[in-house]
Amino acid sequence: MLRIYAIGYFIFFISSFSILNADENALAPNFRISPSPVTQSETFIARHPGNTDVLFVSCNTVDLSTGFVSEGVYSTTDGGFTWTGNDTCTGAPITFHKGDPGIAIDKDGTFLLIRLGSFPGLFSHFSTDNGQTWSGQNTIATNDQDRATLTSDGVPTSSYFGRSYAAWVRFAPPFAVFYAFTDNGGANWSSPSQVNNPSQRSQGGEMAIGPNGEVYVCWAGVINTSPFTEDILGFARSTDGGATWSVLENAADMNGIAGIFSNKGNIRVNGLPRIDADRTGGTHNGNIYIVTTQKDLSPAGSDPDIILYRSTDGGNSFSSGIRVNQDALNNGKTQYFPTVHVSDDGFVNVLYYDDRNTTSDSTGVWLSRSSDGGVTWTDWRVSDHNFKPSPIGQLGQGYQGDNIGLSSTDDHLVPVWMDNSTGRYQLWSSLIPYSTVGIEAAESRAILQDFQLSQNYPNPFNPTTTITIKSVRAADLRIAVYDVAGRYVSELLNQRKPAGLHQVVWNGKSDTGTSVGSGVYFYRLEVNGSLAGSRKMLLLK
Repeated sequence: MLRIYAIGYFIFFISSFSILNADENALAPNFRISPSPVTQSETFIARHPGNTDVLFVSCNTVDLSTGFVSEGVYSTTDGGFTWTGNDTCTGAPITFHKGDPGIAIDKDGTFLLIRLGSFPGLFSHFSTDNGQTWSGQNTIATNDQDRATLTSDGVPTSSYFGRSYAAWVRFAPPFAVFYAFTDNGGANWSSPSQVNNPSQRSQGGEMAIGPNGEVYVCWAGVINTSPFTEDILGFARSTDGGATWSVLENAADMNGIAGIFSNKGNIRVNGLPRIDADRTGGTHNGNIYIVTTQKDLSPAGSDPDIILYRSTDGGNSFSSGIRVNQDALNNGKTQYFPTVHVSDDGFVNVLYYDDRNTTSDSTGVWLSRSSDGGVTWTDWRVSDHNFKPSPIGQLGQGYQGDNIGLSSTDDHLVPVWMDNSTGRYQLWSSLIPYSTVGIEAAESRAILQDFQLSQNYPNPFNPTTTITIKSVRAADLRIAVYDVAGRYVSELLNQRKPAGLHQVVWNGKSDTGTSVGSGVYFYRLEVNGSLAGSRKMLLLK
């Protein structure tokens, strides 16, 4: 048994080393939520409204050898540091599951999951033990429809506190948005009701809750011929728990990217909108934010850009588009699959795929943050490696998953995305402290370009490795080592240094002199108390 464990352990770190040298200036180490022998894609994340350390992630899972499709269910109770879960939602009947999950956690901590089935319809399950076991299926709708989304009212002062809502587009003229709700944790659902009566077919159906329990839904009005380009942004609001809706069929003009990216393995992409609302009680409380991917319509350029619309009047009207990604306009770089989340520090956060620092056949993951309600933005690199997108067999032409997710705890962001750098699509994440992407960090980043942190050498290493810092001026420098979970290990330097090259050596030991085990570690450079960069290294014994 010991020999088998050692072999598995070794393989894990060789896999890590295969992407180690691609690390540039990622905010924090990346990790897989639940390494799996099956394909994981199209991920969502939800958090407990009363306990931000409890997070729930789901995705499409498929065993390509058998064709079995289900929904992965993974959870954490410590803010994303450790995860448990299953690649199959075990709610009966298991063989009836066909993926496309929507997820939420209600006020009582009940995990809710909705999905498609082997026959047309929308079906739900619930879990009262953080996703370990699941109820049998309940039927929400029996019509053919698009993937549905789910949200829950976690506002204690709301008249509908604890109500959870599902929304979807029915595949029948006029291709309208429908919704249903549950007041008892998914045990029973209301009959489906129609939200809008569009003149051109709707697609999408993303939901969010406002600061007083308002229910918001957005979708794209698409052209009626393939590839069904996203043409207008639709929006609806209910202030009475879904009984009545105020609808804007054309809240904003848009030009989405529905189609195929030929330079990225012919993957299928879309410009469908994602939505969130500010419920922080801060300066921008009540603002509504919707993000899409667009091109060839200002402020988007000739290549796909992330565009945000915001409402400061509760959804009565929306701003003109605001370009989120801050790379040069019309530079031939591609951004796509955005998601938006308002974190507890009051920032608006948008996560997306981005190939600005790699070749056109590859991509990474980036984050843009705004402290002023979506007016201005600062970009940060999230992924510590790039990957080459490719379609996943058996799941439709060009399919690699249609969306990624972003949530937060009270002190850090938790993004989730899929990439195939291990040889199959898997779920990845990273834990990003607010302190590393706050206002002070953004303002100091240009100054810190005067300090270069080199990759350690040798790498991998045993027992020692050397780290080099180049500074163009005198400064207080600190270098510290952390393990892959972000725990402090050792301080290698903490003193004022003149301009020039400076080197420190790490001997694979903690501050107490205890030797640490084999594995991935990362070292951080702080200049005058501000983070200036971090890199990964691999200790092999």
